[in-house]
Amino acid sequence: MRNFLYMVTGIVFGVALYKGEAVSWFRMQEMFRFQGFQIFGFFMTAVPVAAVSVLLLKKFKVKSMDGELIQTFPKKFTKGTVIGSALFGIGWGLTGTCPAPIYIQIGGGASVAIVSLFFALAGTWIYGYFQKRLPH
Repeated sequence: MRNFLYMVTGIVFGVALYKGEAVSWFRMQEMFRFQGFQIFGFFMTAVPVAAVSVLLLKKFKVKSMDGELIQTFPKKFTKGTVIGSALFGIGWGLTGTCPAPIYIQIGGGASVAIVSLFFALAGTWIYGYFQKRLPH
């Protein structure tokens, strides 16, 4: 039952992002060229909502469905973070998508997003293979 609820939530969220054009390659290109405000508007809404949500989770010591306390842990900043972020940004700029919207684009009929999915999976595999040798 829980997986069904997750699936329904994901579908509703995906439809909302699709209808709001938050997964549109053209909107992404507008953002990267500073020609459109729509995607920046999504981020300017999402970041404060996420920040407030995390604060509330911490304040009220919210537990997961499995009864575990939801926690966040600080991460050490390294040069690997900068390199990874740059690679992520380059991929995002070239494809007009990041990991989650790939599935929404495929579901919306943009079959070319299958190429993005392939390379996202390949990049994940390559990272896992070389992880011990990369700067962390």
